[in-house]
Amino acid sequence: MPATVGSKAPDVVLHLHDGTTTKLSDFEQKQSVVLFFYPKDNTPVCTSEACSFRDAYPDFAALDAVIIGVSSDTQQSHKSFAEKYALPFLLASDPDGTLRKAFGVSRTFGLLPGRTTYVIDQNGIIRLSFSSQFSAAKHMQRAKETLTEINKAN
Repeated sequence: MPATVGSKAPDVVLHLHDGTTTKLSDFEQKQSVVLFFYPKDNTPVCTSEACSFRDAYPDFAALDAVIIGVSSDTQQSHKSFAEKYALPFLLASDPDGTLRKAFGVSRTFGLLPGRTTYVIDQNGIIRLSFSSQFSAAKHMQRAKETLTEINKAN
C-alpha cells in the first residue's frame, strides 16, 4: 500500500552512504525530512535532481529539514556520487527495494525505479507525495514549497 499524504511515514531503516544506519523516526520531533527516491546515481536526470537539491540545500537547512536521497545503488556508489557532485545531504542505499516497497514507490513503465519525493513533518506525517519521472527540478521546488507552508502554519 502506498504511503499517502496525511498518513504516518513508514519507520524504515536507512543505510547511509557514510556507512551508518538510522531510522526515519530518529528525525521525529527534530527536523522535517525530504525523502527523494530516484532511479540511479550518475545518470543525467538523477544527477540533475540531486544537484537541484544540493543547490537549494541552504534553503532546506533554513526550513529545518534534512534531505535524504534513496536509490538501489550501493553505499560505495552513493559515497562516490556524493563526493563527485559535492552533495551535502544523506544518500540511502536500497538494493533490495525495501524502502521503495514500504513507501509504495512504483516503477515507471514497469521498468524504471520510480522518482517520487516525500516531505515528512516533524511528527512523522507525510505532507507531500510527488511523482514525476522526467521533471527532476520540480521535486526540489515542490518539497521547498511544502516545507514553507508547514513552517508558516507553525
